[in-house]
Amino acid sequence: MLIILVKRYHLGTEKVMYTQDKKLRGEKFMENNSKSSVVYQGKIPGRVKYSFAFGALGKDLIYGMIATFSMIYFTDIIKVAPAFIGTMFFVAKIWDAFNDLFMGMLVDNTRSRYGKFIPWLVVGTLINAFVFVIVFTDFHLTGVNLCIFASVIYVLWGMTYTIMDIPYWSVIPNLTSDPGEREKVSVLPRIFASIGQSLIIAGFGVQIIKGLGGNYIGYHRFALIIAATFIFTMAVCVLNLPKVQTSDEKKEKMKFRDIFTVIKKNDQLRWAVLLILLYNVAIQAIMGVATYYFSYVCNNAGMLSAFMISASVAEVVGLLIFPKVTKALSRKKAFLFACALPPVGLILLLVVGFVCPTNILLTAIAGIIVKTGTGLELGCATVFLADVVDYGEYVLGDRNEGVVFSLQTLIVKLTAAFTPLAIGFVLELTGYVPNAVQSLATQNSIRVLMCVVPTIGVILAYIVFKKKYKLDDEFMKKVVEKINN
Repeated sequence: MLIILVKRYHLGTEKVMYTQDKKLRGEKFMENNSKSSVVYQGKIPGRVKYSFAFGALGKDLIYGMIATFSMIYFTDIIKVAPAFIGTMFFVAKIWDAFNDLFMGMLVDNTRSRYGKFIPWLVVGTLINAFVFVIVFTDFHLTGVNLCIFASVIYVLWGMTYTIMDIPYWSVIPNLTSDPGEREKVSVLPRIFASIGQSLIIAGFGVQIIKGLGGNYIGYHRFALIIAATFIFTMAVCVLNLPKVQTSDEKKEKMKFRDIFTVIKKNDQLRWAVLLILLYNVAIQAIMGVATYYFSYVCNNAGMLSAFMISASVAEVVGLLIFPKVTKALSRKKAFLFACALPPVGLILLLVVGFVCPTNILLTAIAGIIVKTGTGLELGCATVFLADVVDYGEYVLGDRNEGVVFSLQTLIVKLTAAFTPLAIGFVLELTGYVPNAVQSLATQNSIRVLMCVVPTIGVILAYIVFKKKYKLDDEFMKKVVEKINN
């Protein structure tokens, strides 16, 4: 159905839409025969912006369900051994991270009447939605067969999600080169993603599963609802995206070794990836250690809810204010705040942990400060990578959206794989004992992991940004002028 709708849209209404956009809305539109592959020179139609962002709601409902509930579903519902699942998850994430690079290459090599993004969005959505439902389907397997099933279906889910996720984020730099519009179109999907993953799944997922019948039937029904929502939101997204066709039909297709050439020659890509990596390590540390911190340092696991709920709302607020901050100040100042706020919040949390560890208000305020900063960073990171795509075309003569944005997901997945491993190693070294009162050494190690390591991470990220990242507003004007002429 999704494919049929896409075909109808592109064959029957695309010229009408483009004409309306130009004549009725008065927007400066860049025709497909332009040297640049950017669609809109000026303002992006609201229909396009919000439809594109709407796709992230279903996309991150899917991701949030897997990230939050897949492990407990495998271990507690269909009874896969926890040790096996932990090992399998780690291996799968490593494979999935590097698999992203292949997908980025495939996207950049795609030549079709619908552009290089839409075909993958359609195929990836339909396949991933089906695989997602299978993940939460009990086939009453046991022993080796159950382990094989869990491994295959989890890896397959990750691979099919990549098919859709890489081209989705790769759309952003092709919609506009206008700084203000790029900031808005970068932030909106992040907001919808946070609503889906943090508020709906993390905030109310347990209650929804119980309301749908609990246990296996609750998980299965919820998976069916999420899959249907995913297809619907992505259909809205695809139907309202313009057909992005570039003038590179005759361009030589990228080989896998060319990925490393892009990374080598695009110096700003390397620095952008490094600062995002450092920042992401910091955030992964916070999220990975939070349960231990509130349970064993504050001795009140219930404080986790106060911290996480306030933090989730604050992250959305940070994303909402990002375009206003950049407009009133600059991207440089926005990233400064993104790196300054988390240390302030973490220092407050550290002090509260010593002085009044069960103070809900101060804990919530700490969460708000930290995650307002991470919300700003999410906006900055997406814009940075979109600018890196333009800079790559400026330096190399080619646009490599797929490769650039695949590196972002590679970073996220690598840190998600290695951070729990590092946390577990540190806890083991300092004598951590589950479900017991922890020694002072263990408590201090948890404090360091929760507050000190993330602070160092974001400070290092800002140093890299300050010293090495040169794609400021003035420089990007020159880049855009060059690639458009």
